[in-house]
Amino acid sequence: MKILIVEDNKKLASFLLRALAEEGYVVDLVEDGGVAITQSRSISYDLVILDWMLPSVDGLTVCRTLRSTGATMPILMLTARAEIQERVAGLDAGADDFLPKPFDLGELLARVRALGRRGHGDRYLEVGPVRIDRHERTVTLSGRRLDLTPREFLLLSYLVREAGRVVPRTELLQKVWELSFDPGSNVVEVHVKNLRTKLGEHAARIETVRGVGYRWQNEA
Repeated sequence: MKILIVEDNKKLASFLLRALAEEGYVVDLVEDGGVAITQSRSISYDLVILDWMLPSVDGLTVCRTLRSTGATMPILMLTARAEIQERVAGLDAGADDFLPKPFDLGELLARVRALGRRGHGDRYLEVGPVRIDRHERTVTLSGRRLDLTPREFLLLSYLVREAGRVVPRTELLQKVWELSFDPGSNVVEVHVKNLRTKLGEHAARIETVRGVGYRWQNEA
């Protein structure tokens, strides 16, 4: 799943980003409600984790605006507001679920999985011989299950999701390793090499575009 976190508390935002990425999700983070609205119009998200109290535009307004523009992804609101009237207001605005702060990480991940099952009708992503189970986070290749590490799963899922498009190395570092800069290491190359080994005869489907990045090819 591709998740948007909208949270202005830097410590909590960093914690959520790291925890969800470790679970194999593709995660974007913004700190402002107005930016969240703009970004959601140009990027297709499977889930939004939305703080109620935000600068510029509050979470309730973000929720209403997204729904008014036809957005259908599940929205999980994080809030310190426990009063029933406020929860009703959030649900009426279009939220699917609430999680009061402070919360347990295990409960948050369980709610994310539940909302993912509810909101993602296309549980499986199938491109060529690859079938990715978004719920179980498993991959089969021509019917054979691949034994992937969480990071390899995330890398392969991202390339397959963007099949046919050259994905820059910098984008992979950001989306798969949550790095906003290039550390100068060969971490991407090492993981691509490992994936190709596990893909076997289909290794050539991951094409290297020199000086740019990588592209998943439907036809090898």
